[in-house]
Amino acid sequence: MAVNEVRSLLERNGHIVQEIDGANDHGEDLHVTFVQDGRRTADSLAVQVKGGVSARTRRGYRVQVGDHGDNWRDGSLPVLCVVHDPERGGLFWANATRQLRRAEALRKILKSIVVRQESVLDDSTFEAFVWRMRNYLAREREGVGRWADMADVEFEPSDIVKPFINECGEPMVFWQKRGEPFAVLLHHDLDWEPVRIQEQMLRLDLIPSIGNVILDGAEAHWLMGCFRSTEWWRRPVEEGRPF
Repeated sequence: MAVNEVRSLLERNGHIVQEIDGANDHGEDLHVTFVQDGRRTADSLAVQVKGGVSARTRRGYRVQVGDHGDNWRDGSLPVLCVVHDPERGGLFWANATRQLRRAEALRKILKSIVVRQESVLDDSTFEAFVWRMRNYLAREREGVGRWADMADVEFEPSDIVKPFINECGEPMVFWQKRGEPFAVLLHHDLDWEPVRIQEQMLRLDLIPSIGNVILDGAEAHWLMGCFRSTEWWRRPVEEGRPF
């Protein structure tokens, strides 16, 4: 019943659903490909569906991770958990991949995926859900989705996002929103806590730094390039003009 409810919602809204045979179920029940204007897109994800009230908690639901954690976090397709509650008569969803990546950033082992009661999935919320997931999948293809998940931030389609890997293999992200006078630095060494930065804070001295963050030479010059190449995106947005 639960799988049929999810399939029905997706197909009713024109998207492609492939059900995984129960004998081959390794933590996903459905593969979904989004469709736009009658044409399939490059945006696909997997769905784990749970039915009944056994997953219900006071504030929503929990889906046990079991031994699926590595695959849900690092697999080729992001994984959503969708709960069907027949008594409350609805579907509720959560991004399992995002929660597992955030737990990894916090050095925690996640035993269950939290599905909030407010995260309703139905015809009235479906358009916003698809927009959000397609933006998420676009950032996955750009190679920056993992870092957004680990920092627990949302990149908008208009944001400029520039990743960098230093010589120690540590990822960093320069994040510039349209019209903001500052950028944001996300850094593995800073436990992915967002840090606001401006070009005048950058120092290329004997010990390069930006604010209180110590950098190596390559990181400092990468940040300088990021600032110079995005200066136009920090200019105030004129009313009535998108650019």
